[in-house]
Amino acid sequence: MNRALPAVLLRVPTHEDAVAWHRIFDDPDVMEFHGGASAELSVYEELTARQRRHDAERGFCLWSMLDESGRVIGFTGAQPWERDWGPTGEIEIGWRLAREHWGKGYVTAAALQTLERVREAGLKSVVAMVDARNSRSIAVTQRLGMRLGETLTTPASRREAHCYRLDL
Repeated sequence: MNRALPAVLLRVPTHEDAVAWHRIFDDPDVMEFHGGASAELSVYEELTARQRRHDAERGFCLWSMLDESGRVIGFTGAQPWERDWGPTGEIEIGWRLAREHWGKGYVTAAALQTLERVREAGLKSVVAMVDARNSRSIAVTQRLGMRLGETLTTPASRREAHCYRLDL
């Protein structure tokens, strides 16, 4: 990436961040590769609570991503891949960003911070699961230096997914 990355702050998600995540992800463009629609607010309340536990227990989680003004614009971070397909038991990094902030470098800046934090937590490697049609997220994995490890078919949607890998 040739341009300067924006300032971005990562913080453990608060209970109030569940409302922000619900609002941000209630956008079909944002959710295109995540089932197409936002979940109910209660799902985000449980998700933010689970992330607070992950951070306390593991030293990493899906952090709320804040822009220069301190406004929540999405999340990025890491958590265990707990599905029974794909890289089961490995730590996945991921991100989701409000549509109005796409193409400005926020995800790359936040993902680089995520890699620093998971290294500090003692992780030796991470994966990123990306829908094969999601060119924006694929570009982020490339900027992070990740390599394509395998191609899978998701059980529910039967779509092609890429598992990118990075040794830390």
